[in-house]
Amino acid sequence: MILIIESILLCLAFTGMVYAMSRDPIKTLYNYPPRIQERVKSLPEYQGRIPTQKNKIAAKLGASLLFVILLALILRYVNGYTTFWQAFGGGFLLWTVVNLWDALVLDILWFCHDPRFVLKGTEDMTADYHDYRFHLKGFLIGEALALVVCALAGLAVQFLL
Repeated sequence: MILIIESILLCLAFTGMVYAMSRDPIKTLYNYPPRIQERVKSLPEYQGRIPTQKNKIAAKLGASLLFVILLALILRYVNGYTTFWQAFGGGFLLWTVVNLWDALVLDILWFCHDPRFVLKGTEDMTADYHDYRFHLKGFLIGEALALVVCALAGLAVQFLL
């Protein structure tokens, strides 16, 4: 039962974060399909507003580290896990639920069809916005990242907490 509650809460929190970012979608340009990224980078109205690759990597590393810490604390003190394998498995399951929610609901159903995510100057790129394979590939990349993050959370639960 606790897994269901955690999954719902994490999906809601992630949805809230995505909604907040949708208010200025240029900040999430690197989450867009490559052809849209290329077009936006060529448009003069976005010059100086596009995040750099360095900023993107730093933000993702920082978010991953924060997530490792939060996940380890939740798995240890909410779920009561004390071993690496319990924490790794529980963390991976939670990650996968949120990752599926992100790919299917937030990306494919919401992002691909909500005009708030269409960047000015890319309105004619409907096929690129509806590139579902791009988002499914993102899901698979997220699952690979989960292996690392959940392993670190598992180690933290076993050795540090």
